[in-house]
Amino acid sequence: MRFPKTFVEDIPRRKFLELGLKGGLALTATPQLLTQLLAGQGTSASPVKVGADSSLLNRTISKALEKGGDFAEVYIEKRISRTILMEESKFKSAVFGISQGAGVRVIAGEKTGYAYTDEIADDKLLRAAEVASTIARGSRASKPVDIRPARRKSFITIKLPLGEVAEAKRLDIIRRAHQAALDYDARIKMASINYYEEVRGRTIANSEGVLLSDELPLLFFVVQTLSVGNNTQHLGRERLSRHSGFEMFEEVTPEQVARACARESIAMLEAKDAPAGKLDVVMQNGWGGVLVHEAVGHPLEADNIAKKIGVFTGKLGQKVANPVFTMVDDGGHPQLPGTESFRNIPIPRMTNTFIDNGKERPEDILASTKSGLYVQSLSGGSVNPITGVFNFTCREAYLIENGKKTSPVKGATLIGNCLDIISNIDAVGNDLDFGPGICGKGQSAEVSAGQPTVRIRGINVGGTRAAR
Repeated sequence: MRFPKTFVEDIPRRKFLELGLKGGLALTATPQLLTQLLAGQGTSASPVKVGADSSLLNRTISKALEKGGDFAEVYIEKRISRTILMEESKFKSAVFGISQGAGVRVIAGEKTGYAYTDEIADDKLLRAAEVASTIARGSRASKPVDIRPARRKSFITIKLPLGEVAEAKRLDIIRRAHQAALDYDARIKMASINYYEEVRGRTIANSEGVLLSDELPLLFFVVQTLSVGNNTQHLGRERLSRHSGFEMFEEVTPEQVARACARESIAMLEAKDAPAGKLDVVMQNGWGGVLVHEAVGHPLEADNIAKKIGVFTGKLGQKVANPVFTMVDDGGHPQLPGTESFRNIPIPRMTNTFIDNGKERPEDILASTKSGLYVQSLSGGSVNPITGVFNFTCREAYLIENGKKTSPVKGATLIGNCLDIISNIDAVGNDLDFGPGICGKGQSAEVSAGQPTVRIRGINVGGTRAAR
């Protein structure tokens, strides 16, 4: 039996073109267009409102249920995106993307049928419904309810819509980050700024009569800096992402993102080889929550449990973690990502997964740890959802000596089993924060991972020298 490979990573550069090329039409900016952008001339964005005829949606849903089934729905999407790259003090590329299409899902008992089309047209939608309906052949058919417009609570607030932002403002944000990174320290030899935005119009109609439409903006902003010194070099990375309007850059400035990235690059030039062995580990708040996303979240996903595979199977009602540990997955967390394309069949996925706040102060957790490893940033990792065994790479880490964070170390990896980890977390701080990433499970989805500062007693650390 084969299982889907799962991984999570913190949006490296290669993901940016993938984000902008999720399908449909992509336009790489010509030299003339780049010149216009640099001169501050705007480009008009196409509207993303999804126009769908109610009678067509009703017919599509009826077609989806004609062979049987308990439930059917149609998901229509139009996405406008742009990706801009600046490095070596130059704007290197700009890609504009337009993607649209629709997916039809039919549920019959425990079976799901799904088909999608890149064209929102009568014959294409009805054909997708027919293909999706084959899963329900021979089952009892539910009678669909005619759709009517409905409203649901929104978890996204927008002050400065992306469609109203002049190109000059986008380019200014990128320039400011690039300059701040280079100005941080003379040992910063290269800065790379990746800017991605999209606005997605969505319409959902289902056999229970619900019809919903909305627009969803998304921003990704990634800074990378390369430092050189002490006969070594280090590539730092800092990310900022939200479902938000352009006001994101007023709340967290591009200079803050750039300096945080440059700080890491400079600090790690002094890094020594990491110790290996079983160590106490304190993990800084934020993206460190990716550890439980990968090590705990994937083995807990419903498809694994339904198949009765994985380390959490049969453990409902049993104690599996330290009482101070509470894990949450919240797709409605304000402004955070956790969505997929119409091309992806809906499967059990995490959205925004995090360790909830505890009661301890972060400084007290560190001070009460005599020795060990302080992990400030993880690059990403993977897990076997059957065994629960995981591994993670530490991008920025420090020794803990007598309750203090001291020397930076390189080459550290965290290795363990999810049940051991959640049992051995014995301290949870009150400083919950989040970081954005990309989760792969046969299909890529933007997600968030979060945690307060936590301490894990006795985790296996892979390094290049023995622990003292």
